[in-house]
Amino acid sequence: MLRWWDLDGNLLLVGKEEAEQERQRAERAERKAAQLAERLRAMGIDPDRVG
Repeated sequence: MLRWWDLDGNLLLVGKEEAEQERQRAERAERKAAQLAERLRAMGIDPDRVG
């Protein structure tokens, strides 16, 4: 497989790799949001009514 790097030496991802990386990032963000919402609930704050 042909691979490319940018001028800083970072590997440029191919489509499937980029999609997988984005999926993992989104899953981490969702877990963090759920944890923060639970912490707010534990403090008696409804996270759906904040803002």
